[in-house]
Amino acid sequence: MMWGYGGQPYDSTVGGYGWFGGILMFIFMLAILIGAVLLVVWAVRAVSGHGGGPGGTQWTPPGPREDDAIAIARKRLASGEITAEQFEEIKRALGG
Repeated sequence: MMWGYGGQPYDSTVGGYGWFGGILMFIFMLAILIGAVLLVVWAVRAVSGHGGGPGGTQWTPPGPREDDAIAIARKRLASGEITAEQFEEIKRALGG
């Protein structure tokens, strides 16, 4: 028998529990690692607004801006799809 620090017998098993202690330690460390990864993923999704769950908001792509809508109306006017009166009505509706 080998003697360790303080006159106590030296035991080479993990915490004195043998192979069972090693398995428990592995499972515990794996659970901590998975929990940390899930926590980081949750935090990033919450901060970026991609939560999608009860506490978060679902991300939707941005729609066309008003300037884009007026540009589209201007192209429609130029191609003859709409009249000048309809174009002015669109501009008033969009605040442009």
